[in-house]
Amino acid sequence: MRAGRRPSDSRGTPTLRGPEAHRAGVERLLTSYRAIPRDANIRLAKKTSNLFRARAKNSAPGLDVSGLDGVISVDTDARTADVSGMCTYEDLVDATLPYGLAPMVVPQLKTITLGGAVTGLGIESTSFRNGLPHESVLEIDVLTGSGEIVTARPEGEYADLFWGFPNSYGTLGYSIRLRIQLEPVKPYVALRHLRFDSLEELQTTMDRIVNDREYDGETVDYLDGVVFTAHESYLILGRQTDEGGPVSDYTGNDIFYRSIQHSSINHPKTDRLTIRDYLWRWDTDWFWCSRAFGAQNPKIRRFWPKSLLRSSFYWKIIALDHRWDIGDRIEHRKGNPPRERVVQDVEVPIERTADFVHWFLEEVPIEPLWLCPLRLREPAPAGASAQRPWPLYPLEPKRTYVNIGFWSSVPVVAGEPEGAANRLIEEKVSDFDGHKSLYSDSFYSREDFERLYYGGEHYAALKQKYDSESRLLDLFSKAVQRR
Repeated sequence: MRAGRRPSDSRGTPTLRGPEAHRAGVERLLTSYRAIPRDANIRLAKKTSNLFRARAKNSAPGLDVSGLDGVISVDTDARTADVSGMCTYEDLVDATLPYGLAPMVVPQLKTITLGGAVTGLGIESTSFRNGLPHESVLEIDVLTGSGEIVTARPEGEYADLFWGFPNSYGTLGYSIRLRIQLEPVKPYVALRHLRFDSLEELQTTMDRIVNDREYDGETVDYLDGVVFTAHESYLILGRQTDEGGPVSDYTGNDIFYRSIQHSSINHPKTDRLTIRDYLWRWDTDWFWCSRAFGAQNPKIRRFWPKSLLRSSFYWKIIALDHRWDIGDRIEHRKGNPPRERVVQDVEVPIERTADFVHWFLEEVPIEPLWLCPLRLREPAPAGASAQRPWPLYPLEPKRTYVNIGFWSSVPVVAGEPEGAANRLIEEKVSDFDGHKSLYSDSFYSREDFERLYYGGEHYAALKQKYDSESRLLDLFSKAVQRR
C-alpha cells in the first residue's frame, strides 16, 4: 500500500481496524447469533438508524455488531477499501481522504453506514456518473438468515445473492465486510449555482449535463439541485480542483441550501469548498430539516453547540418526538390537527421530472425538494443481466432517472385513511413510471408491493435459499406499514 497526496482538509493519518480486529468482531457477531432463540426474528442490536419507518418490536436480543464499525484496510494501488458493514460514511471518508481517494458515491448524511446504503438506499451528486453505492462493490461477506457467512461476488456460487442484495433491506442477510472501489479526488470543489424560473428548462439542462459531463465548457464532477418553487429552482454543479484560495464554511452559522439562492438567471453564483466540507455540505442542517428544531433561527443557532449541528443529533430529537408524540401535542395545543410524516425519496425518469414536480408542488404542501440525477454505471460488471442487473432495484440500464427527495409533514385531513398523502404519492410515482425507496413509510398492498419490488421470482428464490426458516422478516413485512 502506498500513501497518496493528502487533501488540505484531511484529518491526518487514518485509523484502520485491521483484519484481526475485524475477525474478533465477526466472532462476537456469530456468538450473538447463536444466542438468539430459533423462534425469534433476527435483528441488529443497534441504537441508531437512518430509517424513517417503524422498526418491528422484538424482545429477543439482537446481533452484536459492535466490532463491525470500522475500515479494515485501504489499498491505494488498487483503489479499493475493505470496510466493515456497520462503518459509517463519515469514518470511511476520514480513512480514504488522506490518500486522495473517496468512495464512488458518498450519501449525504454522516451516519449512514456502508452496509445500509448497499442493502437500501444510497445516492449523491456523483450518481449521474457513478450510479448507486452497490455498483462500486466488488464483493460482500454476508451473514445469511441461516447463520452462514458467504462471500458473494458478481460471478460464482453466490452471484445470485450479490445481484439480489441491493434493496433487500436486511431480509436476506447482513453485510459484515464489503470490498469497494474508490476514486481519486482533489482537495477542493468549485461550485456553480444555476438558477431557473422554469422546471422544464431545468430538466432539459440537467439531462444535457448528464450526457455531456460538462456545462459551458467546464467539466461537471458533481450534480444535484434544489426546487424552492415552480419558478425558482437551481442546479448545483461541482468541479474538482487543485487550485488554492478562500473556501466557504457551512458547518456553523451559514446554511448551505440558503447559500445557493440568487436572483440572476444568466449569471451563475459561484462558491468553493474543501472536498470534505463538500461531501458533508447537507449534513449540518440535514438538508433543510434543521429548521423544524429552530436550528436555523439566528438567535438560537448562535448558542447551538457546533458539534451538535449534525444529522445524528437531529435523529435523537426525532426519536424523542416519536416516543412522546411531542409534535402532535404541540399542534393539539394550537388547535391544529396532527401531522402525517411525508419523508420519501422517489426516482422518476428524467423526461417526467418537471411534470412530477409540478404535480407535487400543487398537491403536497412541502418545499424545498432535492433533485439528484442518476444512471446505472456503464459498463455493468461481468455477470450482470442486460435487462435488469439488480433485480430488486428496478432501474433500466442506459436510462437517466432523477431522485426527488422531500422530507417534512402535512396536516392530517379528517376522514382520510392513514397515510393518505403517502398513498397518493405512491400511486402517482407508479403513474410516472417511477420507483420509491423503502427507508420510510410505505402503504402498498402485498400484491402491488411484490409486483414492484420482488423482481418477479427473484426475491422468493433468494429468500428460500438464504433464509429458508424465515429467521429474518420478509421484505413486505419489514417495509410496509400494517395497522
